[in-house]
Amino acid sequence: MIDSEGFRANVGIILTNDEGRVFWARRLGMEAWQFPQGGIKKDESPELAMYRELKEETGLDEEHVEIIGSTDDWLKYWLPKRFIRHNTYPLCIGQKQIWYLLKLVADESCVNLTHSDEPEFDIWKWVDLWDPLDEVVSFKRNVYEQAIRQFAPFISSGFGRRL
Repeated sequence: MIDSEGFRANVGIILTNDEGRVFWARRLGMEAWQFPQGGIKKDESPELAMYRELKEETGLDEEHVEIIGSTDDWLKYWLPKRFIRHNTYPLCIGQKQIWYLLKLVADESCVNLTHSDEPEFDIWKWVDLWDPLDEVVSFKRNVYEQAIRQFAPFISSGFGRRL
């Protein structure tokens, strides 16, 4: 779903464990790391999209996680010009995302990156909350920072760390 301004509706997921570390995954066959995320389908709520994307990208089901919170509003990023497909309609210039903070309440062995027929990720690891800001692709960095800042008070490793 692309809105009238050219932003594709999307959800982002920050999954945390009992130690306050966050799930960080490498895109299949690339050296690009990111949090799970994906588009919201027509007639799908952000929460339903989040659970669908969680299952597709990590193999985790609703019972494996607890929702701790979500961002107050849409967080937006613009795509670099080289990624904009000018021959498509409607034209997508970026993404607007509702981010969810989830806590893993099941054993991490439930994570299954090959659950989907078209896996997004090939490797995952637990990292400190702020580490992704140093590794995520630059055009997503501002949105990641906004989401992490909103969620840091709810993640034990987020206390006391300054950007």
